[in-house]
Amino acid sequence: MNTDSIENLRKRLADFAECRDWDQFHSPKNLSMALIAEVGELIEHFQWLTEEQSHSLAQDKKDQVAMELADIFIYLIRIADKLGVDLVDSANKKILINESRYPIEKVRGKAGRASEFIS
Repeated sequence: MNTDSIENLRKRLADFAECRDWDQFHSPKNLSMALIAEVGELIEHFQWLTEEQSHSLAQDKKDQVAMELADIFIYLIRIADKLGVDLVDSANKKILINESRYPIEKVRGKAGRASEFIS
């Protein structure tokens, strides 16, 4: 099975949930709550690490982080599917918004909120 697109993953996840009769539990609210839990599990892998250590994880730790990222991605896809949101289209729209909110000439090399860069 070709699983190299978000649409293929969406279908596979929908089938997975449907075959197990889990769709009844997959409301946007419940999926959002599960997503937050998975993000917390991801954060645990980086808690107490230095910036440098967070960039150079041991392979076993990197494998664990990859599984947490996969869980997060899965929940994002399921929430979007339940709400009829095209994630790729939405991400592209958000990038356009961010490009105008964070103009290169004002933000290059700086971290901050968009409101800090309004003149």
